[in-house]
Amino acid sequence: MTTETDAVLVRAMATGDRGALARAFDRYAATLTRYTWALADDRQDVEEVVQDAFLTLWQRSPTLELPADTVLPWLLVVCRNLAFNAGRKRTKHRADELPETLATPSDHGEAAETLRWVRAEIAALPELDRRICELCLLEGHSYAEAAELLGLSVGAVTQRVSRNRRRLKKVVMHDEH
Repeated sequence: MTTETDAVLVRAMATGDRGALARAFDRYAATLTRYTWALADDRQDVEEVVQDAFLTLWQRSPTLELPADTVLPWLLVVCRNLAFNAGRKRTKHRADELPETLATPSDHGEAAETLRWVRAEIAALPELDRRICELCLLEGHSYAEAAELLGLSVGAVTQRVSRNRRRLKKVVMHDEH
């Protein structure tokens, strides 16, 4: 069985292959959901952001070019922008401070640059917290998997992820990029 690359999936979506979208969803939905929880407090918002990110991928697939092997950074930026917009709708008093719209990234390079702030924040964490965030928020491992890999309890991982989500959310809400 050969592993289908993200570039192949995107090209298939561009030709109308709904199965390719389903395979991309299966590949990245869990990671995007974990990441979006760092940006949104409400379960409904998280679900909508993830669904809308895949809808955006479907819509942009005919023009999307991936200079790297993965569409994940692009999807993460889409989630960030969608979550930011959802938060803006809920928080009327902040509406005047925020840009009118946030565009989705036009290519993988732009997405990687936009995620610079996320990686910088994670890199600044103490080593154990940094590794937990990399495993759970960026690589898509479950808390149980991260706990096993790091020799910690699931509760310890859960607590550290929760604390660092709050920190990342503050950065997202005050990000000037």
